[in-house]
Amino acid sequence: MNKTDNQYTVTSLDPFRREIDRIDHQIIALLNARMEQCQRVGEVKQSQGAAVYVPSREEAIFKKLVQFNQGPLKEKDIRAIYREIFSSSTALQKVISVAYLGPSGTYTHQAALKSFGSQVAFQSARSINDVFDGVEKGNANYGVIPIENSSEGAVLDSMDRLVESPLKMVAQIHLDIQHALLSCGAIDSIKIVYSKDQALGQCRKWLQQHLPQAQCVPVASTTAAVLKVKNDPTAAAIAGELNGSIYGLPILETKIQDTTENITRFIVIAKAEKCVPPSQTCKTSLLLAISDQVGALEKALQCFSSRSINLTKIESRPSREKPWDYVFFVDLIGHIEEPSVKAAVEELGGQCKAVKWLGSYGV
Repeated sequence: MNKTDNQYTVTSLDPFRREIDRIDHQIIALLNARMEQCQRVGEVKQSQGAAVYVPSREEAIFKKLVQFNQGPLKEKDIRAIYREIFSSSTALQKVISVAYLGPSGTYTHQAALKSFGSQVAFQSARSINDVFDGVEKGNANYGVIPIENSSEGAVLDSMDRLVESPLKMVAQIHLDIQHALLSCGAIDSIKIVYSKDQALGQCRKWLQQHLPQAQCVPVASTTAAVLKVKNDPTAAAIAGELNGSIYGLPILETKIQDTTENITRFIVIAKAEKCVPPSQTCKTSLLLAISDQVGALEKALQCFSSRSINLTKIESRPSREKPWDYVFFVDLIGHIEEPSVKAAVEELGGQCKAVKWLGSYGV
């Protein structure tokens, strides 16, 4: 009896394969039927001038699918499969372009893929400023940038640009970050380590313990670091393992970040102002310019506490208008059009030098 490597006869596999073929035919028919409905949705959206990319709607579908799922597929499998279905649906409705902090393989690129899937036109940008410029000038419909890390805090370039940019935050993406050390040389020959400043900070303890004599040099992105050290056996890059396979650079060590739970929050920026309806649970981001008076910040925060609005973040940045003058970034749970949030913002308008709505988006 002829057997395959896994000890099953071809004959015994035939019934299962025929059943798989039959199911595949059904899946293709149903997928095409779904895409036809998506095309009709796209026609309605275009007639109404509505956004094609609606992450809150996608997340609501994800949650329903997970509830329906009886296994053996896991939640991550459902999300991976439907991420590409959503991406193809969006591409059928409209060709959209997404700028991200590149080159290909950066964590920002991975976050963009997680949010948009592979069926959009991606544009690699050299810097966070270039991402903003591309969207502001209309060269890209959306941009993806890092905004904060769970261990290293805010990405200052992103926050500073949000102060002056007219773009809005329309979605957020959380990505688990696991750093690796990549080099074409041996670890005991490393004299210099390149990476994004945030990545270097997230691996500070590991570097001090294992490469205490190495010079740490920040560059524009983790992938830029990989490209810089590709042919230098005395240099290493801190980046994701994906970069090793993309650019052919050996991985010397894995999981070198200082904390096991290392999560970076990314945001999607766009000219579109409202991608989340007020009926859905969401987060709103504001920028406050506080008057230089005793108790001004406390008084401003009372606008939220008096209405039981939950603040999830408050962070200050220099205003750059004059020394020791600051603006405050505030994240809260709620939509800008909810009555309590709307009332708080109106009250803040009478107390602060400026109040800027940065966006409302799904949590």
